[in-house]
Parts: sequence; structure tokens; C-alpha cells
Amino acid sequence: MKIVIPGGTGQVGGLLARTFHSDGHQVVVLSRRPGTAPWRVVPWDAETLGPWTAEIDGADVVLNLAGRSVNCRYSAANRKAIKDSRVISSGAVGQAISQAARPPRLWLQASTATIYAHRYDAANDEATGILGGSEENAPDTWRFSIDVAKSWERAAEEIVLPRTRLVLVRSAMTMSPNRGGVFDALLGLVRRGLGGASGNGRQYVSWIHELDFIRSIYWLIDNDLAGPVNLTSPAPIPNAEFMRTLRKAWGSRFGLPASEWMLAIGALFLRTETELILKSRRVVPGRLIQSGFTFQFPTWAEAAVDLCRRWRDRYDVSARSSME
Repeated sequence: MKIVIPGGTGQVGGLLARTFHSDGHQVVVLSRRPGTAPWRVVPWDAETLGPWTAEIDGADVVLNLAGRSVNCRYSAANRKAIKDSRVISSGAVGQAISQAARPPRLWLQASTATIYAHRYDAANDEATGILGGSEENAPDTWRFSIDVAKSWERAAEEIVLPRTRLVLVRSAMTMSPNRGGVFDALLGLVRRGLGGASGNGRQYVSWIHELDFIRSIYWLIDNDLAGPVNLTSPAPIPNAEFMRTLRKAWGSRFGLPASEWMLAIGALFLRTETELILKSRRVVPGRLIQSGFTFQFPTWAEAAVDLCRRWRDRYDVSARSSME
């Protein structure tokens, strides 16, 4: 297959590009800052149509991951950049598909599990889940994230594409042992004795193991699903249990908890937002399971053991080698 990945230079994009490339597929990444890679990297501005649209014409799959990182303070300028980078780039990709003589059969459009409401009482699937934005006492930053997610999806859905199947990929945090990812950051807390509960620890954590994430992307390519699809493990768990399980997998007995005021101060210094930690994301993959997909790592206990082992194999050996 020829797979085009707009915005494919980030953590998730790199993971998918490496996998597709190693599996023998033709990979083309669209980037605003083209660099050297084992696959072709083509420049685009993520806003206007240009020579890059030739890559869309004749492709089998377009997987759009373009969007500015949300790991920042939600200032007015950053809010505009976060929203515009998603909405405008999605519109450009959709236009390129609509004008292609040989449009791709599938457009996988990145979205986020954050689109669902902050809740503890029940899980959010695609059929019965409650979209966020109207929760009582929800911070303004949470409402902003919901607005971005809804606008992101709407930008793709508004484009009429009779020959292209559109899937809105509502993905949870992808856990991999790679440096710089979510798991690496969480494990860093545990390794420093800081991996306790965040806030009251009741907020649910939705996640997906990198291998299941890759397998689910292939599943979406091979199966006739369209519209919103949740890419999450089937077993989200409360933050306190999530961190306790990670400590056990690593072999750490204690983790210092962090109250909400401590998290607020830390987020200020790290120039990020506490929403990434405190919002309850209780999301489950209803449509994936109904379509027959099975998870290799359905529970966090299994996933955490595997990720910790692979992290140790990869980085503990490197650390020891550098000291010899």
C-alpha cells in the first residue's frame, strides 16, 4: 500500500511510519520541516494546497496526524494555534482528497478520546458515550479541549467524499517504551519515587498499548468501519490504581502522591495544563470489539509489565554501556 501521513514526524507518527515501512509499504510523510528518514518526507505548510497533493492522488490510505502539541499552557495564542493547526490542516487534506483523480479509499483522521465528558459513573463508547463541554464546574481549559476535538472532527466530516471512507480515530494515550512518550514520563515519576495518585486519584485513565494501537490501525484499514472509532484498551482504570499497577510492574513499593495544588504549581513551571492528568477519561472501544478486534494487552497490568521490561532492556543496557 501507499500510505501518506500528514504530520507524521511526532511520537505516534514515527511509530506508525516505522511499522508501515518495515512491513514493506510505501510511506510518505508530509512535514512542515522535512528531514532525513528511511521513507520519503515531502514538504507542506499544513494550510494550502500545493505540490504535496500529488502524493494524495493514487494513495491507498491517508492518515492525518497534523496538529500542534497540546502539552503547553492554554494562552490565547496557544489556543488559536492548537485549534487552527487541526482544523485548517484537516480541511486542506480533505480538499486534496476531494480533488484527486484517484482518491484514497480510506482517510484515517486523528481525533482524541478527550472529546468525551469527564465522568466516573459509566464508560463512554461511540454509541452511548456523552460528548463533553456541558459538565458542571468543568474548568475553562477542559471546555476548550472539547471544542477543539469537535471542531477537528467537523472539519473532516463537512467535506463530501463519495469514494473515500472516513474514520475519526478517537485515540487514547498510546503507551510505548520510547523516549519522550507518555509512558516514559510516567515511568520517570515512578523511578524518582513520585509515582503516586494525582489529585484524588479517582479520575479514569484511558490508554492503549503501542502494539494494540498499531494492530487497530491495520484493523481499520482492512475492515469496513466508518465514522468515530475509539482506539483505547477495553479496561480504563482510576488514576490511583493505574499508578499503583505501574509501580508494581517496575518493582517500586512507594510513590509520593500529588495533590491538585501541587499539580497546578508543577504544570505552571512545566508550561502545561493539569487537564492532561486530572480529567477523567473513561473511554472504551465499543466499535472495535463489536467488529471482532481482540486486544493483545487488554489490561494495564499486562501492558505495564511488558512496557517496563522493554524499557529496561532498551535503556538500562544503554546506560550501563555508556558507563563502561
